[in-house]
Amino acid sequence: MGSLGSRILRRHDSEIVDLHQPEDQAGPSCASGSRKRKREQNSETSLGSESDNNRSFLDPEENRQEYVSKRHGKKAKITSEYAYETFFLTGENSDIKVRALGKVWCLHKMFLRQSGYFATMLRGSLEKSRIDIIDLEVNDQSIDTESLHFVLGSLYWDEYVLREPLRVPRILATARLLQVEKLVRHCGETMKETINAKTVCSYYAAAETYGLESVKTECFEWLLHNLMTHPSIQLYKELSIDLMKMLISSSNLLVMQKEMDVYTTLKEWMFIRLNPAWKGSIRQLLVHANQWFSRHREAVNAIAFLETTEGIAFQPVFKKLRFHHMICDLASTRVIEQDTVIPSEWLSYVYKQQWFTLLKAEQNREIGPRDINETELEGYSMRCGKKILKDGKYSWNWSGYNFGFPLHVTFNSHYIIFKQNTFNHSCDNSVCLKFLRNIVFRLTLVYFNSKGKLSFSKTTGYKILTFEKDEEQVIMKLDSIVLRFPLYIFCNFLFMPLENPGN
Repeated sequence: MGSLGSRILRRHDSEIVDLHQPEDQAGPSCASGSRKRKREQNSETSLGSESDNNRSFLDPEENRQEYVSKRHGKKAKITSEYAYETFFLTGENSDIKVRALGKVWCLHKMFLRQSGYFATMLRGSLEKSRIDIIDLEVNDQSIDTESLHFVLGSLYWDEYVLREPLRVPRILATARLLQVEKLVRHCGETMKETINAKTVCSYYAAAETYGLESVKTECFEWLLHNLMTHPSIQLYKELSIDLMKMLISSSNLLVMQKEMDVYTTLKEWMFIRLNPAWKGSIRQLLVHANQWFSRHREAVNAIAFLETTEGIAFQPVFKKLRFHHMICDLASTRVIEQDTVIPSEWLSYVYKQQWFTLLKAEQNREIGPRDINETELEGYSMRCGKKILKDGKYSWNWSGYNFGFPLHVTFNSHYIIFKQNTFNHSCDNSVCLKFLRNIVFRLTLVYFNSKGKLSFSKTTGYKILTFEKDEEQVIMKLDSIVLRFPLYIFCNFLFMPLENPGN
């Protein structure tokens, strides 16, 4: 976070010169001519008595009425619009100037006291010293003259209207540093309401920098839910390596299809990060990415891309892929080997680990997990998903070996069923087809609104089930739920605890 310093100049200071500047350079114009001379003569009375020094935080309505009462010696009702246009935009009866980033604002101490930063400065001895101008040294690159103008102007208004979501992080930065807490809260509320593919990354960064934890959490959840369900080139361009690493690591990532598709998403994202000027649609992206990596592979004599100068920065993200689920499918394994994106040493370890796990399952007649290990599930469960476009009956299975557990899923408007379907398997002596099998799973049913936010979610939580051969079990009953489509079904599975080759 940048810092905000200040330098205070007084009326008798020899450095003070006439600050008449064109309005587009100096910001709101200052009172001039006879009005300025009158202000100088009445500066003592215009700000009220010394008892006002202790009144640091008045609301805008109290500030306006008190300011006008002291000006005209009687009660007067004015609107925030009048205060903004008359006092802020024109600088009428200004008794303090603020100079920053090459602009000058002619303001009023009474209104500035709503800012914690200025209230502290104007309290006590500084008030009595008749401060004339405050020079702000702004070191935060997120703060610009527009955000300063908005935040200073907000001190004269009852309400805030943030019409441009992409500007909100700059306004938040300015409000946080000037300690305008009401505006900080309003920025947070606006950010939560306007999270989308264009804003989510900048909102996440701003929330992390300026301490809005609830906004940061909502942004991260939005990314977990939308990264793969609603892919976006704009989103790929803005997702940082660190943020993508956290997303890929999470067991709450809503994965479409299966783990291999997480690898495909990363490959597309890496291509966009390396070629930000690429123009094309999301449908064209994978073809162009594959062609680009193929040309690169030929140019470097088949060295794994992640070991090249361009690719090494992406290694921390790709290391979070759950390869042990990807190589259980022949087609997926062939794609990974042919792409030559992943270093061979990474894959060799995974092949070895899965071979040991297979031998354990085959020779020890393992039936699967015997308890729910949250740590193992968070780091190693297989994530997969299915999109249901309209009401009806659907049946499918997610491809992969799954250590001889041929899981079949059935969905209709009444229930979701899991079945250990061994009927079509001719190898009766294959792994664990003759006896009980355990699986740990979590099933989540969701529906998104037009903004990509969850409007409905229902989950089983993590559960452990025991299946006999060809047995089916109802996983979730839907009779009491009004279903809306498209509907998404996401699952986390653990079919067999991982075996450590070193054991």
